[in-house]
Order: sequence, then C-alpha cells, then structure tokens
Amino acid sequence: MIQGRPVGELLREWRHRRGLSQLDLAIQAQVSARHVSFVETGRTIPSSAMVLRLAEHLGVPLRERNRLLVAAGHAPVVRERPLEDPHLMPARDALEQVLRGHEPYPALAVDRRWNLLFANAAIDVFLDGVDASLLRPPVNMMRLGLHPDGFARRVNNLGQVRGHLLPRLARQAAQSGDPELHALYDELRSYGPEGDPPPPDPAGIALPIRIEHRGAELCFINTVTTFGAAFDITLEEIAVEAYFPADEDTARFFRSRAPATAG
Repeated sequence: MIQGRPVGELLREWRHRRGLSQLDLAIQAQVSARHVSFVETGRTIPSSAMVLRLAEHLGVPLRERNRLLVAAGHAPVVRERPLEDPHLMPARDALEQVLRGHEPYPALAVDRRWNLLFANAAIDVFLDGVDASLLRPPVNMMRLGLHPDGFARRVNNLGQVRGHLLPRLARQAAQSGDPELHALYDELRSYGPEGDPPPPDPAGIALPIRIEHRGAELCFINTVTTFGAAFDITLEEIAVEAYFPADEDTARFFRSRAPATAG
C-alpha cells in the first residue's frame, strides 16, 4: 500500500483482491451497494466504524485496517508494539513455552515476512551447514529453505517443497498486498528451474519434508499456528511452525537427542 492514496481506492483494491463485486460486499456488510460505490469513488468519506465494518468483511489484516483509517482521516485503533514491549511479555513467554514444549522436535516462530523470531534447540537440524550470510539477522526462513546455500541442497524432495511453499507465499503476498513479500517470492522463484514449480498433490493432507542430516534422512510434516484472536498487530502477524516426525526413524533420531535439546 502507498501512503496518501484515498480510502476509497484502497477499499476498492481490497475488494478486487477478494474477488467481490460492490453488491457482494454490500450484502455481506449490510449496507447499500450505492453507499459502497460512493465510498470507493470518494463521494462519501466513511466513518471510522464504516471503515472497520467494510475491512472486517474484506478480511483486511489489522495493519492495513489502520492504514485505511488514516486514509479516511481517522486515528488508527489497533496497537502495534514490538515483542520487547513489557505489555507483550505474557505473549512472548507463551510463545517460548510452546516452542520448548514441542521439543525434542523442531519448532519456530516467524513474523509476517517469514523472519525468524524464536526457535527451540532442535532447529539446529535446519541450520547445519547453512552459509553464514543467510544466518545474519533477520534470518528469513523461506529464503533459508529455498536458497541454494541454505538447507535446500539437503532437501531430498526439493521440487515438492518448492511446489508447496511458493504458491503459499504467492497467495500470502496477494492477500496482504505487501511489496516485500512479492519481492521475496520473485527472489525465491529465481532459485529454481525455469517455469512454475509443480503444484502440490490436492489429495495430500500434509507435505513430507525429507532432509539429509549427517548421513541420515529426516522426514517431517509440519503445522502452522496463528493467533486467531490477536489484539495487537505484532501478535496477529506471528506464525508458529511445528515440525513432527513423519516416520519412526526420524522420531527415534530426535528422542535419542532429547537430553541435549531439552530446556
């Protein structure tokens, strides 16, 4: 989003992004289609309540809702504080507890641009042998996974992984309108073969990730958790990725390391 653009133009862009007509949005938000049209064309300046109402039905992220409010001449209503803020200490502690509780298996927390925030001790299996330049903060986990000098060279099913991650990143970039995510997508796409990666298997529940690690193949599936009732922009944008062993050999490998990774 570019600062200074009128609120109607921004709302129209979000409506197009969601594939809705003015009538669709009007029905969902229980307002007239004429009112939606007037807001989008600038004939009506919406109240803060109307901005938030339309944003809610458009699924606009909290960060962008603040920008819509400012564009309409209103004050932002959703707070954004750094994780170091004392008020977010309980949330930060809860995050770290979740990651520690997942040991001996890897788990990590990332921000909206896939930059690493926290990780548990078992994450070392992904960092082993990675080029030092990719470990300088902020460490981007998408880049780390698909860059030729990251752990991509140790992924035995890299084509499948690219086919899963790149469409996911493209959707996130399109839904958020974040230019940095678009740039990250273009960068990561350039690391692979020409053309689009093969699409993921629609019948697959979870994609296995197979990584060579010191002579052994470790196989994972992963889950992604977000804060559905976040009250702060920073918290809404955090995702927790937890990796589970996909076979008994991988589970045995991590159980054998449990004393070294605990705590």
